[in-house]
Amino acid sequence: ARGDLTNEQWVQLEAVLPEVRMGRPPRDRRVVINAIRWRVRTGSPWRDMPERYGPWETAYGLFRQ
Repeated sequence: ARGDLTNEQWVQLEAVLPEVRMGRPPRDRRVVINAIRWRVRTGSPWRDMPERYGPWETAYGLFRQ
């Protein structure tokens, strides 16, 4: 979608993200980061996040961390 990370941007960002070692396997981190970027860019409430980004609670939880 417009405003989401390009492949080149994702490669650079993925290289500096910490590994997730505990708990349940995470959702696709690229989708979650795109969701956070959408929320920051639009200023919309978390609950109005488009479904293509998955559950809003997942993005909100990572944003809070």
